[in-house]
Amino acid sequence: MPGTRFILNNNLEETGIHPSTTLLDYIRYEANLKGTKIGCREGDCGACTVLIGEPGDNGVRYISATSCLTPLANAAGRHVVTVEGLELSGMNKVQSAMVENSGTQCGFCTPGFVVSLCGFAIQATKIDGPEDVIGSVDGNICRCTGYKSIERACHDIWNSLQHKDTHKPLEWLAENGFIPPYFLKIPDRLKQIQPQARQENGLPIAGGTDLYVQKHDDIDDIPLHYLKTRPTDPPIIVEGRKVHFSGICTVTDMLENRFLSENIAGWYGFMKLVSSTPIRNIATVGGNLVNASPIGDLTIILLALDATIELTSPSGIRILHLKEFYKGYKTLDKQPDEIISKVSFDLPEGTRFNFEKVCKRTYLDIASVNTAISIQKQGKKIISAHCSAGGIGPVPTYLHATSEFLSGKEVSVRVIREAAEVIESEISPISDVRGSAEYKRDLLKNLFKGHFLSLFPEILTMEELV
Repeated sequence: MPGTRFILNNNLEETGIHPSTTLLDYIRYEANLKGTKIGCREGDCGACTVLIGEPGDNGVRYISATSCLTPLANAAGRHVVTVEGLELSGMNKVQSAMVENSGTQCGFCTPGFVVSLCGFAIQATKIDGPEDVIGSVDGNICRCTGYKSIERACHDIWNSLQHKDTHKPLEWLAENGFIPPYFLKIPDRLKQIQPQARQENGLPIAGGTDLYVQKHDDIDDIPLHYLKTRPTDPPIIVEGRKVHFSGICTVTDMLENRFLSENIAGWYGFMKLVSSTPIRNIATVGGNLVNASPIGDLTIILLALDATIELTSPSGIRILHLKEFYKGYKTLDKQPDEIISKVSFDLPEGTRFNFEKVCKRTYLDIASVNTAISIQKQGKKIISAHCSAGGIGPVPTYLHATSEFLSGKEVSVRVIREAAEVIESEISPISDVRGSAEYKRDLLKNLFKGHFLSLFPEILTMEELV
């Protein structure tokens, strides 16, 4: 098996270590860089955050990523940056802002915050306010400092980035003390490293955000098919009003897509509710769908968009509706050698879409209940509706009866209340750590009403509906 070649900070690495080894373990135990910390090993805490730079047509695109969930194979041909790789002769601008605002105490989480904030400084092209900087650390948890001091540091970083040259960002950042000068040579150096395709016969793995959590202790013994080491089509292709996601399209690709943001009101905010920045940067739509979580956010969103999936195997291609994919808890209409190669849906002119999610914390949390809806309307009449919900049964649920009931009806308080009663007839929640069955029933009915308050404020009011 060929070795893995990549640049780690300013050094070219070529290693024969098993490609399923986590990037975190390689960094700490092979490269002996201890700034990247071991925390939860589940992508929750951000202590292991690194930057991964991938070459493209417009230079190197850097993302923050949880190295505890990243296979070493996914570093091939890329630039991996740890906190040590951000060192200058003194502190860089991000480190200085953290120190000057008392943003660190025990220091365990600090490297992750620094890496995430430096990644934001590198990649950001438009910064509306300090909240954008704060948003870049939504995957980093601080156990002792308190977040207000870190927020003040983010304000200082925002002020320092006000005059960033977006035409020559790396040069400006190097000149202004955000990154070391060696970053300027990375684009040319990466051109000399060509990642090689990995094991083709094995369990498919892309971002690793699910597989490494579920099978961390067994991963070295499982043959893997590394999907991200092969050239692929663009992550998102739009043909007229039809949208195609590749199987390894990331949540960040979806969040940043201009067509979706321009044609689905609130799209950016919906995508921000999916996990956290470093997870969104590596988690893929195909992985989310195959995971088959009854409350998977992307699954619920795509069910409501009436998506189809393309399953590819050595024997050919098969296409089916996503709502036909889930046969039971973690049971799929999928053969072992099939992978999700494409997810597609139509977005007719005037589509109204909404997504609601209730969980204990805003980011990086599993929903108690989530739900989505898309509606085509002519005047007050609903031409078609697609509703979905998670957390109310053993599978991500397309609400067939509710969707059929709404189609052909006029938007009114009476119709929405009757539809909420139809929902009760087709869900079967159970009590668990995220809430009782009764709570989930009531929550879904209220979230369903919330869809219409969000989508039709010109017709409905809270007082009338609730």
